[in-house]
Amino acid sequence: MLSFLPDHIFQNITDISPDFLCSRELSLLLADFDNTMLPYTTDIPSQELLDWMEKIKAAGITLCIVSNSRKPRVPRFCEQYGIMCITGAKKPGTRGVKEALRRFSAEKNNTALVGDQIYTDVLCAKLSGVTALAVKSIHNHNIWLKLRHVLEVPFLAIAGKRRVKL
Repeated sequence: MLSFLPDHIFQNITDISPDFLCSRELSLLLADFDNTMLPYTTDIPSQELLDWMEKIKAAGITLCIVSNSRKPRVPRFCEQYGIMCITGAKKPGTRGVKEALRRFSAEKNNTALVGDQIYTDVLCAKLSGVTALAVKSIHNHNIWLKLRHVLEVPFLAIAGKRRVKL
């Protein structure tokens, strides 16, 4: 059944703890880049994000960026911080997730996709059969992102009980 409801909702990507992932046997975390990890307006991560990426790696969880972007900023960031990436993923299509599963020899039930958009990231996770994690957009800097957010509100309200308490 097609669903736009995330399995779990977090305020920020850095709120997703290694303990949370490990307790659900999730060993591959696929992450959207723009507005999930960094705003569109910068390539410089916060210290909080850098610390979080180190904690994820230290826990033995593989982190891979799966982005629709084809801009060089995503591969540059990933190279600089030692993260694998798949660009041009065409979410909500499943190509990027399938490529990641193949690349890391991972199983769907051990994989999660985190992103800030219901209609791309969450839907992609659901269509791919992996755990769907949603986070709040870092910065809705234009009218289209603001409108998209308004259209997502009903789904987030319905899924409200899936919000992870910290």
